[in-house]
Amino acid sequence: MSYLPAVILGVVQGLTEFLPISSSGHLILVPHVFGWRDQGLAFDAVTHIGTLAALVAYFRGELLDLARGALSRRVALILIVATIPAGVVGLLFGKAIETGLRSPLLIAATTAFWGVVMWLADRRTSAKPDGNGDPLERVGWGRGVTVGVAQAIALIPGTSRSGITITAGLFTGLDRATAARFSFLLGIPITAAAGGYKLLQLLNTGLPAGESGPLVAGVLAAFVSGWFAVWFLVGYLRRRSLTPFVIYRLLLALAILLAVR
Repeated sequence: MSYLPAVILGVVQGLTEFLPISSSGHLILVPHVFGWRDQGLAFDAVTHIGTLAALVAYFRGELLDLARGALSRRVALILIVATIPAGVVGLLFGKAIETGLRSPLLIAATTAFWGVVMWLADRRTSAKPDGNGDPLERVGWGRGVTVGVAQAIALIPGTSRSGITITAGLFTGLDRATAARFSFLLGIPITAAAGGYKLLQLLNTGLPAGESGPLVAGVLAAFVSGWFAVWFLVGYLRRRSLTPFVIYRLLLALAILLAVR
């Protein structure tokens, strides 16, 4: 892999990992459009480092609050328990999902279907949180576990982890910005686990010769674009709806279908 594809795919990975628009759909479409070969295990592993670093950098304040107790221990426990469903499904079915559910037709279908579900959730949500204090304190066990189960469903390509977890949060009554914040905090453990697993695989297979430079460029691109995506979405959802992302998902699904015909 050369520098230009690495940077472009890193930017795509960082943006689509956190915007509710399906990273797997884009990582199929972009290489197809440019005629690039599959980016491979090494790239997948290192870009997870970039996206994880973006989450930690953006939410360093919340993470410090959890560590110091400024946010209640209950919130930390809810995040831990809500991570379990995706962890269990990933361990039991991760390989089967990676090998058996990569069809562009399936990804186009899930991208469109969950986009419509996100639109339905967005229509019934409130724009702003109720009450005082940090809205994360009002997530609660029922809401947290519901979002955690949704995160497990996101292992199906085309679903979008951020998209379905924000959608689940909206259906439980969270406002848009709080649903996004909880979704991203919940994404830290699972992103770390997925990245760690892929890095172990990479250590077993070895780093491709001559690709260390482009891989570093890809990590940096994923970090910068990922941080920007989180910053943008949390701020955007304080004032606006998810409708543009729904429309984009439907257009993306159509583009995938046309590209692979």
